[in-house]
Amino acid sequence: MDTNYTPLSKNSSFVELQLKDDVFIQNGYSKSNTDDDLDVFDIDFDKLPLIFGENKSGSGIYGAVFNLTTTIIGAGIMALPAAMKVLGLVLGIVLIFLMAIFSEISVELLVRFSVHCKASSYGEVVQAALGKTAKVISEICIIVNNAGVLVVYLIIIGDVLSGSLRHIGVFDQWLGHGFWDHRKLVILIMLVMFLAPLCALDKIDSLSFTSGASVALAIIFVLVAFTIAFIKLVEGKIEAPRMTLDFGSEKAILDLLVVIPIMSNAYVCHFNVQPIYNELEARSPQKMNRVGRITSVICVLVYASTAIAGYLLFGNDTESDVLTNFDKDLGIRFSTPLNYIVRVGYVFHLVLVFPVIHFSLRQTVDALLFKGSVPLTENRKRCLALTVVLLGLIYLGSTMIPNIWTAFKFTGATTAVSLGFTFPSLIALRLSKEGIGLSHKEKILSWFMLVLAIVVSIVGVVGNIYSITS
Repeated sequence: MDTNYTPLSKNSSFVELQLKDDVFIQNGYSKSNTDDDLDVFDIDFDKLPLIFGENKSGSGIYGAVFNLTTTIIGAGIMALPAAMKVLGLVLGIVLIFLMAIFSEISVELLVRFSVHCKASSYGEVVQAALGKTAKVISEICIIVNNAGVLVVYLIIIGDVLSGSLRHIGVFDQWLGHGFWDHRKLVILIMLVMFLAPLCALDKIDSLSFTSGASVALAIIFVLVAFTIAFIKLVEGKIEAPRMTLDFGSEKAILDLLVVIPIMSNAYVCHFNVQPIYNELEARSPQKMNRVGRITSVICVLVYASTAIAGYLLFGNDTESDVLTNFDKDLGIRFSTPLNYIVRVGYVFHLVLVFPVIHFSLRQTVDALLFKGSVPLTENRKRCLALTVVLLGLIYLGSTMIPNIWTAFKFTGATTAVSLGFTFPSLIALRLSKEGIGLSHKEKILSWFMLVLAIVVSIVGVVGNIYSITS
């Protein structure tokens, strides 16, 4: 048989195959088989698709869009109709668009400088630009922000399923009174049966499918709510909404001070940008920017539709969590089944969003507490232990915080503003002097976002303190 290999002499104590032509073929290219040119330990086996199969690791652009969109569209959407009630339709819509534009600009700056610094996490790029102290502060912000968001998710799930002081829950409507009236018990069951298994996954790419499903459920919610509002508007059953700000009372002014941070909280996804970029197939800054822009368009459409529809439907009776408003007759045909679709569908949406936010929370806590250790993907026991501890603390928080407005107005004025605008602006302005320059327009935008973030934070904190003392 004709072969490129010839055996050594039979006198050898072992049998070895040699290349007859002293040529090594790799990936269709010829290389001289010398000690300098070939080292078996330098071979990248991922680049040998014919032998080991094609390397398919990484998520596609739509998987990345789903994960980033899911990071943004969570519980914050439920507070937007109440924010619209405070701001009026015109200013509310304008702010939804402006916040999306600023958020997308800050994400693109973050991606550009993360690639420049070869940073694989939010904390790493902060450290490269601002030092270790700033890195620790940013990681604490991520932990507080994400833990607060997850607490809000559990509060909404409990309010919808078990009810609250002023609203009846889905289980009560279906089954009457029973053990499911106990909100804490229902949240615990949901946490153990549905959320914990999804949170145990150790790669964000594994959540692409659930993220896609959660985006679909959010869109269904928006379509149903918007359709109901449109039907009632055509039938003349909706009162004329307020178009501008209300300065008629002290409470209205106080609400305005705390609602701006809530709006800024709506688009914060920056803590998940690096993990999503790291697992993006054939990744590049341009590809990630495309992911960010598609995500921004989706979120603007979903947010604007939800805020307008919710405010039109319930007017001045709009609750901080608009889902709780869907426990009553909406004044149209098939009101009861539509109410169930809206509430139950969004509970499933939050169940699927929960692990995406939890992923970055767990990664950040691990980076802060176990610096220098092997990655979580290589230590399953540490991954599961962190997951259990974090879920326990989040559950405890959900039993202590009264409503989502309380949680959002504090995180929105502090951690959310810092993660979404303050740190990205400081990173861009600092690192622009060390290799990658900013255009004149980008410098102006960075300074504007930085000043805006500081003002929003100060106003939000002052407003929150005043509302507590009064």
